[in-house]
Amino acid sequence: MTTNSSPQLWLYDTTLRDGTQREGLSVSIEDKLRIARRLDQLGIPFIEGGWPGANPKDVQFFWQLQEDPLKQAEIVAFCSTRRPNSTAATEPMLQDILAAGTRWVTIFGKSWDLHVTTSLKTTLEENLAMIRDTIEYLRSQGRRIIYDAEHWFDGYKHNRDYALQTLEAAIASGAEWLVLCDTNGGTLPHEISQIVQDVVKVTGELGTGDWELGTRKDSSQSPIPNPQSPIPQIGIHTHNDSEMAVANAIAAVMAGAKMVQGTINGYGERCGNANLCSLIPNLQLKLGYSCITEDQLTQLTEASRFVSEVVNLAPDEHAPFVGLSAFAHKGGIHVSAVERNPLTYEHIQPEQVGNHRRIVISEQSGLSNVLAKARSFGIDLDQQKAEAKQILQRLKDLESEGFQFEAAEASFALLMHEALGGRQKFFEVKGFQVHCDLIEGKETSNALATVKLAVDGKNILEAAEGNGPVAALDAALRKALVNFYPQIATFDLTDYKVRILNGHTGTAAKTRVLVESGNGRQRWTTVGVSTNILEASYQAVVEGLEYGLLLHSQTEAALKAPS
Repeated sequence: MTTNSSPQLWLYDTTLRDGTQREGLSVSIEDKLRIARRLDQLGIPFIEGGWPGANPKDVQFFWQLQEDPLKQAEIVAFCSTRRPNSTAATEPMLQDILAAGTRWVTIFGKSWDLHVTTSLKTTLEENLAMIRDTIEYLRSQGRRIIYDAEHWFDGYKHNRDYALQTLEAAIASGAEWLVLCDTNGGTLPHEISQIVQDVVKVTGELGTGDWELGTRKDSSQSPIPNPQSPIPQIGIHTHNDSEMAVANAIAAVMAGAKMVQGTINGYGERCGNANLCSLIPNLQLKLGYSCITEDQLTQLTEASRFVSEVVNLAPDEHAPFVGLSAFAHKGGIHVSAVERNPLTYEHIQPEQVGNHRRIVISEQSGLSNVLAKARSFGIDLDQQKAEAKQILQRLKDLESEGFQFEAAEASFALLMHEALGGRQKFFEVKGFQVHCDLIEGKETSNALATVKLAVDGKNILEAAEGNGPVAALDAALRKALVNFYPQIATFDLTDYKVRILNGHTGTAAKTRVLVESGNGRQRWTTVGVSTNILEASYQAVVEGLEYGLLLHSQTEAALKAPS
């Protein structure tokens, strides 16, 4: 827990620039704006918006934020130093930076002599001139500078004296931050710690600078260094190529760094960047630094999932702190202990980062799992009664047949209701048929499904088409039921997964189907298992509809209940 006396760390998010360099990740202008505003709400002080002029999208992004600024965060433009043998004042790309209208600009320059001579194909002295000239020019235009020392740690290890000269050039030109970048992601924590300590020693006593909140033109507060302090602060920017990005960033902070750069969910090129969703709670809850407020910290899980939804990437369910499984307990002994005292198997309270505890049901479960899961579904089980043990045995029997209830908790809820004699029969499927036509020369096949149902004693025969057998079956079921249960129109089949359980039997293999459904507010998953993939799909789809109707009836009952 942080206090008013907690040392301040400055967070710098580069999801919108470095994060978008991840393979397979693409965002629109609207996406970038939504993410920027969500990060602003999260309390991130510096948000790097991109490289103005590199593409039309980034130009428009900065223009729109000039029209409608963020509430508290500084939006930062990113650019390289000027090109060799030119001048910053005549450099076109720097004019685009100025046009972006940001108060802060991040400039990156070469720290590694290998890159200077091989990539830039210029002299070591000219590289120093490029750093000085670029920063001095932008300073003369009223901009405040964060200097990213690219390939810093590799450059330091190969030629320490020259690497330090690049920092001296940035300091002399007026940079207020020196950010040390592990661009290749190959440095280990002990090296990071040693090198950062050396930089802190060489550049001065950076930990004692006078820092305060500045005031924006719109009178809202934003975090900026006191411009009267002549000593620049040190920052850290790490990549995850050695699975060390978070550890390296923490090592740098403990060695004296005051700014941490990273991305939400660790997005970034190659193996990604330091993950702010892991860094923030580690730094704030474990090391006592002040990064964001406690209330903002409780928004971390939601912010992580929001960003993954906007960029259209599935959330990492096993991500530390914010993942769905971060506080999930599967083993029976674990569950029993956590039920008595969460400290036995949880390193923090899930609610501190906006997450929650989950009890997972599987063949490894004990009675504690069943009782805890029942409570989460509002079912009060008595462990002394035979029904509890029957549910546990039924669970183990079905899992031995290939069912998987830890990924299909809605099916397990229905199983519990059935064992207790309280499974509501919304409808009964009497039978179904599916017919597929594959027309030669056409890329898609047509499917027709016919279903026979009974609802409240009334038989219904209905048919529907789909672009595949499961789609047709799902459509026919909905068509038959929607007149009785209009809420079905709000249900969506959001995911469909197939797993072959015993592939050595070829086409006779047993198949497990997981179907995820949703109603716009909630999502639930159901499972079916059979040697016939259509039958397995039928089981999962039907239970998905049934559980959705159960949720709706429970909501209706709660609304009607007297307050």
